[in-house]
Amino acid sequence: MMSVRNIPEEVHNALKARAKRHNRSAEAEVRAILEEVTRPETRLHMGDALADVSRQAGLTNEDVTALEQVRNKTPAEPLRFE
Repeated sequence: MMSVRNIPEEVHNALKARAKRHNRSAEAEVRAILEEVTRPETRLHMGDALADVSRQAGLTNEDVTALEQVRNKTPAEPLRFE
């Protein structure tokens, strides 16, 4: 639940007009705007970025398989603060 107070009248009117153009309520429009600016489609996804770096470095699936075979799979020891 969220309340936004003291919105200038011209902003409120513009919001209502935008909501009408999108056939939704002003509240639904605010939700859509907030989602759009906090979760843009163009945001960087870490997995995609790592895959791009791997491709640029020339790594192949065979390289990844070889790395997996020699990787130390022993669980890490937890840190101790004594």
